[in-house]
Amino acid sequence: AGNKRPFHTIIPAFLTKEVNGKTVPQMSFGVMGGDMQPQGHLQTLLRMLVYQQQPQTACDAPRWKVNRDFSLDVEANMDPQTVKGLIERGHVLKKVDDPYMDFGSGQFIWRLSDRISDGYVAASDSRRDGLAAAY
Repeated sequence: AGNKRPFHTIIPAFLTKEVNGKTVPQMSFGVMGGDMQPQGHLQTLLRMLVYQQQPQTACDAPRWKVNRDFSLDVEANMDPQTVKGLIERGHVLKKVDDPYMDFGSGQFIWRLSDRISDGYVAASDSRRDGLAAAY
C-alpha cells in the first residue's frame, strides 16, 4: 500500500576495491537505526577511509544525526569545540545523553589485506548489545 513505512529496514553494505584490475572485497558492514542508517554508514566509512581509523575506533566515535527538520542531534561525548563550531555556524542542535536508540548501531568486518591468510578484523557497536567474535 502506498504512503506506508516499513516496520524494519536493513541496509547491508559491501565495500570493494580494485587490485591489479580486479574488484576484490574489502568490508561488509551495516548500521541499523531508521533515518540514521545511511548517515551512520557514511560517518563510519569516512572515519575508516579518510582518517584511517580502525573499524572499532570508527564505530565507537561520536555521531551526529540530521533530522527531518534539518536540526542536528549530537552525542553528548562529541568534542565541545565541534559542537561550539556548529552552533556558531547557525545549526540548531541538541545533545543526546543516551545514544542507545538515536544513533544507530553497526557491525563491520574488514579484510586486512589482499591475502586471505592475513585474515579480518571485526567491530561491533558499543551503543547496543553486539559482539565481534571469530572462530
